[in-house]
Amino acid sequence: MGRTGTEAQPDPETGAGGDAAQGTGTGPPPGTGKTRQDGHAASGGAGRSVFERIAALSARRRWWALLLWVAVLVGTQVLASGAGDAYRNDFSLPGTDSQRALEVMQEHGSVQAGDSVQIVLHDEGDGGVRATAVRERVEPMLEKVGALPGVAQVRSPYQDGSAVSRDGSTGYATVTLDGKAEQVPPERTERILTTARSAQGGGLQVELGGEAARAAEESGGGAAEGAGIMGALVILVFLFGSLIAASVPVVTAVFAVGTALGLIVLASHAFTVADFTPYVMMLVGLGVGIDYALLIFTRYRGELLHGADRESAARRAMDAAGRTVFFAGCTVIIALLGLVVLGLGSLQGVALAVALTVLVTMLASLTLLPALLAVVGRRIERNVARRAAKRRENGHGGTGESGAEGARWRRWGAAVQRRPWAALLVSVIALGALAAPALGLRLGFADAGNDPRTKSSRAAYDLLADGFGPGFNGPLIVVAESRGTDGSVADAARALRSELAQVPGIAETSPPVPTSDPSTATVFAFPDSAPQDGATSGLVTALRADVLPPLEQRTDARFLIGGPTAASEDFAATVADRMPLFVAVVVGLSALLLTAVFRSVLIPLKAAVLNLLSIGASLGVITLVFQHGWFGVQPGPVEAFIPVMIFAIVFGLSMDYEVFLLSRIHEEWERTRDPGLAVREGLAHTGKVITAAGAIMIVVFAAFVLSPDRMLQQFGLGLAVAILLDAVVIRCLVVPAVMQLLGRSAWWLPGWLRKVLPRVRLEHH
Repeated sequence: MGRTGTEAQPDPETGAGGDAAQGTGTGPPPGTGKTRQDGHAASGGAGRSVFERIAALSARRRWWALLLWVAVLVGTQVLASGAGDAYRNDFSLPGTDSQRALEVMQEHGSVQAGDSVQIVLHDEGDGGVRATAVRERVEPMLEKVGALPGVAQVRSPYQDGSAVSRDGSTGYATVTLDGKAEQVPPERTERILTTARSAQGGGLQVELGGEAARAAEESGGGAAEGAGIMGALVILVFLFGSLIAASVPVVTAVFAVGTALGLIVLASHAFTVADFTPYVMMLVGLGVGIDYALLIFTRYRGELLHGADRESAARRAMDAAGRTVFFAGCTVIIALLGLVVLGLGSLQGVALAVALTVLVTMLASLTLLPALLAVVGRRIERNVARRAAKRRENGHGGTGESGAEGARWRRWGAAVQRRPWAALLVSVIALGALAAPALGLRLGFADAGNDPRTKSSRAAYDLLADGFGPGFNGPLIVVAESRGTDGSVADAARALRSELAQVPGIAETSPPVPTSDPSTATVFAFPDSAPQDGATSGLVTALRADVLPPLEQRTDARFLIGGPTAASEDFAATVADRMPLFVAVVVGLSALLLTAVFRSVLIPLKAAVLNLLSIGASLGVITLVFQHGWFGVQPGPVEAFIPVMIFAIVFGLSMDYEVFLLSRIHEEWERTRDPGLAVREGLAHTGKVITAAGAIMIVVFAAFVLSPDRMLQQFGLGLAVAILLDAVVIRCLVVPAVMQLLGRSAWWLPGWLRKVLPRVRLEHH
């Protein structure tokens, strides 16, 4: 049997291979290496695989390889710095009610086509914001705001009595911008805030609310990336016992992520790339980069323990683990590109960016890592020999695995095999319990009510909610467009306001706001409930289904509900509707690849079901924490794109461990035809590496929970929980139990399918 990405995987400390573990191996003890080197005929000359040839070239031209990667990293960063980013959030959904409403307003010259911010005024003194002293400071300030670039209109609170609360302590001025919030440069919004606060003092509080104000105050990942890297480095030092050895995977990941970030900055000028994309790229890139490098590096150390020289060890590691990394990376990319079927422009940009990150990371693992190993290989070799000698002195040497990590994992596998039904049922019940809350998952977008109380946008949100009611922060903009011959919509707009005022759940409506075209007008409807409240979602549905259609027939006008709240509902509904197709495409393509690799029907089905279980459990945890407010988190909806992004990323990453474990089990099955033995040996040779790789990913992902950004917190928690469950529960409990129960049938493949399927090998003959 040939060598796979995990086949003949030696224990990282003892170097014992699969045959030696059974007492039948003929490999020499560490330090001699003669039999291993002579026995690897496939790695010499023309028989070398492409992965071996790449490793040999990178090692032989190590300084050129390092120089090339440095040039690529520095070059992309310099070009990116010079060009600057053109990130833009595009959550438009052609064909939806809210998008049509926006297009109508833009077409007919409505100022409501642009987003707005509110300058919120609060004074609890005598007279409140209507006091003469307050007004004398506010009105000149509003004139200055009106002259700022990017401001289309300013409506003073003194022009409309409804812009001041009943007790007079709170008022607001509406600043209409000349574009959507995502198109307004943050520096313009910051100038509005600075100008507005020039009136502050003497008991007057001034805050700035609205989506553009939130965007101007947004911060990035903060120290999350650094915390993740440091945590991963600590785990690697503990695993390898050497700072030099531990640094190799980290350096590889940093080079890959830095290069990918530069490329995405440049790509943002040609494609729609959301502004949160770089943080998601770092989140995934650091985890995947360290993970891939770890798989290859662990195999390299194992080859050294078997007595191979540094060059041969690098070639063999690339020939074996490099194949696994290549296949796993392709699977992640396929899963991410599956987001394209959703047809959501904003998510497509994110998916392409993260897929590019994984591609660059995979290339770095296959080319930069061998060069680094050639540079520091001598020091790593001395460390490996020293630790192996120490283990032999402690009675853990030789070719056996007594007392080694492999022996412990073998005993664990045997224990699971003795009670497979118990292990399976307990695991599935636990995962199902965690996944259950996801059935009530409510999608949406965070608003200022979820921001830290230290932000001006949150202070403005709370002041407006206290002064005017919770629904004031999420008005529904109902557009009335005439379909009559006279072209006037005035009567229909008045009828619309009258009808909306009688709808349960609407607290207040505004007079019709005309546009430059008499055929179009808008009416603002303020719900009784907060924008993120489930009652607001129900109100939007009821208006579209029950209230507006009959009114359209009576008035011969068309009514469309727009605004941020309605747009959020449309986006969430679109994602939910298209999710089944996305899941089917990703699962189907991944299952097809696994079927071709492992020549089995049941193994791909098992992998798909187990991956869905772990993803469902992670979404359940996200629901409990962020939607229900566990652990003191501000409750609110889960970001609409979080489930699909987590599914794509986790489904791909889970295949890393699936391929790593199953390829080792498959090799033992081909060698012995003993399904029970194959499972135990698979665990014995991969358990420690899977656990370490999972721990590193969990640390990197969990570090992003420290980010001040709610979206990054959800990403970090969801990915960390999914990897934890996958590496511990799925790989160490469920997979051994299921494989034991399936027995020989796990490798069953119908004859007709065997003939038509292409043969994709992880091993080199």
